[in-house]
Amino acid sequence: MRFVTTRGGPSVPFTTALYEGLAPDGGLYVPETIEPWTADELSRLPRRTLTEIGLRALRPFTRGDIDPATLEAVVVEALNFPIPLVEVEPGICALELFHGPTLAFKDVGARMMARLMASLHRADEPLTVLVATSGDTGSAVGHAFYRVPNTRVVILYPDGRVSPTQEAQLTMFNGERANVRAYAVSGSFDDCHSLTRAAFGDPDLRRRMRLTSANSVNVGRLLPQSIYYFHAVASLDSPERALARDRQVVFSTPSGNFGNLTAGLFAKRAGLPVARFVAATNANDVVPEYLETGRYEPRASVPTIANAMDVGHPSNFDRMTWLYGGDREAMRLDVTGCRFTDEEVRATIRRVYDERGYLLDPHSAIAYMGLRGQTGIFLATAHPAKFAEIVDPIVGCAVEKPAPLAHALARPRHLIRIDASLDAVKGTLGA
Repeated sequence: MRFVTTRGGPSVPFTTALYEGLAPDGGLYVPETIEPWTADELSRLPRRTLTEIGLRALRPFTRGDIDPATLEAVVVEALNFPIPLVEVEPGICALELFHGPTLAFKDVGARMMARLMASLHRADEPLTVLVATSGDTGSAVGHAFYRVPNTRVVILYPDGRVSPTQEAQLTMFNGERANVRAYAVSGSFDDCHSLTRAAFGDPDLRRRMRLTSANSVNVGRLLPQSIYYFHAVASLDSPERALARDRQVVFSTPSGNFGNLTAGLFAKRAGLPVARFVAATNANDVVPEYLETGRYEPRASVPTIANAMDVGHPSNFDRMTWLYGGDREAMRLDVTGCRFTDEEVRATIRRVYDERGYLLDPHSAIAYMGLRGQTGIFLATAHPAKFAEIVDPIVGCAVEKPAPLAHALARPRHLIRIDASLDAVKGTLGA
């Protein structure tokens, strides 16, 4: 399998795409081809385990670069937590992606990427992972790479724009002699993301160290996210759910940087029976606006209570336009957009809790609303306890904190603040 760039750059093997993260031409790596699943493979989905589905989903993209036994070991170790499909109300199911170690969907891609890199990495070449986060990516990446030999992780997050709970998870390793450090940047997530792109584009920096990305710009983080779309369809095993599967499924995906939705589009291109995707956003709605008007106008992000989606210039939009050859009408056949206010999010969390006894975090609430009462699956991307500061007052009680979160919150907080400048980032990298 070869990978090309969204800007037409030359093809490279998977390992090159994995370690470079952002392509030298500034584009994003995409697979040259997407191998379709056969009708027989799709019909046998309900009888396959999560790890079996993961192996089949990733095998075409790693063929020739990673031997089957190594890939199997990576998948088994990375996907060692459940991803249940839970019926919230008749015809509407939540795909709960928050049962991993940092209680967010990004554990899937981060753990897979870290183990892929560890399996391929040469011990004589220290690797530096630089990642920007709007909340959940950084903690997932930090946890995934914690104590991985010959690697270090530098996380940039927007100071004052993540929840206290998220910050506790991001900074939990700062107080020890660990290979993971998180830095609070005086700016927005878009500033953090721009700084990482500037660092990757700095020739002198790239000569001095082996630098790679762990955001969804990296195919090693993006491609594993397609696994749980196949797993969700495989989990439609009751007669009612099977009927929904036969009619094809609607997925509502809470969207910020649009890696999660792009992974779903890759799954659909591989043959997964999906009727369409809903790109459900908060006030940062540049992609829904594009779908409606044809104008793509990135702008400064707006802070909301669904802060992991506060992205005004989503990088994976490049991959989306590449998939459809720039044809907006073709994209609109597969993707519809919608946006919701903080007030709507709060009202939905309260209503669903009161009526169904199901507790949503703000991002999952946006995905739930994206279905607009249709039969379908929404992606529940974070445990509500990660946003207890928001959720507790809405429902009038304290959300029980899972053990990993309670542990992170109990640790002393060590904040390291830096300016939103490339020089400051180079300082964190020792350059």
